[in-house]
Amino acid sequence: MRIPPVVMLLLFPALASAAPKKPAPPPPADTSAYCIYGAQSGKSFHGEAAFKSIIWKSDVIYIGEEHVRAKDQLAQLEALKALKIARGNKIAVGFEMLDATFQPILDSYAAGNITEEAFLSGTGWNETWGVDFAIYKPLFDFVVLNKLKALALNIPRKIVSKAARTGLEGLDPEERRLIPEKITLPKHKKYLDYLKSAFGAQPSAMSSVFTWDNYLISMSAWNESMGARVADFVNANPGWAVLVLAGNGRVMYNAGVPASVKSRVPGVRQASFYTEDSPRCPPVFPKDRRDLANYVWFIDHSTQTVK
Repeated sequence: MRIPPVVMLLLFPALASAAPKKPAPPPPADTSAYCIYGAQSGKSFHGEAAFKSIIWKSDVIYIGEEHVRAKDQLAQLEALKALKIARGNKIAVGFEMLDATFQPILDSYAAGNITEEAFLSGTGWNETWGVDFAIYKPLFDFVVLNKLKALALNIPRKIVSKAARTGLEGLDPEERRLIPEKITLPKHKKYLDYLKSAFGAQPSAMSSVFTWDNYLISMSAWNESMGARVADFVNANPGWAVLVLAGNGRVMYNAGVPASVKSRVPGVRQASFYTEDSPRCPPVFPKDRRDLANYVWFIDHSTQTVK
């Protein structure tokens, strides 16, 4: 399993008034194979009908991604389309890509009150996220076109970076206000092993900057903050569904954001998908992918393009 450069993300941490352009209709599905397996049972859920049956019965759906793989975002779009059939407009889309301080700008964009250019400028997209917006544009266009609710789930990266260096004790009152009062550390062994691998991948020069304890609390604060944002919305809006768009590392083993939401919303029905690069659909579920999430979605990224 490829370890994303989480540690490096920790280190480097005027709206226009012109009338917005009408969003383009969503592109056709590029994930027609729907090569999906239950990650605990190994059972296949191939095909659009099986996929929709999972989406329709869930209150919170997580479609993980590797941030530069355009087909992962198209898979997320397919989940959003399926959710629209089941829930109409009672849908919120949660974006890891934006921190909560940008919620007012996101509200204006989702309502169609500002242009795409104003949204990108106001959020500093290229500086705060740094991944080509074209990859995410179909998702945002779908939200705007269908007047859906959008949630900025993340916390400012500088808070994660600071907590990794100093622990929560080093945060000032304003920074501490942006994360939940109670932070629960993960107990899932495989997830802890994953975090330890990421921690061990840091450059040797950083060994005197980060300690494992501080790194763990910073990752936990990150997940818990996102989970609290989702949970607060679900608790305040009965009958609504939330689609969470986040990196695979937030979703895997249901030990990050899904665990946080579960602890805050009794009886919540959740479905998590870990997206895996694969040139073909495996004939049987690979045992080394067991428990990565509720489901593993195998997607061929070899021909992906971003227009």
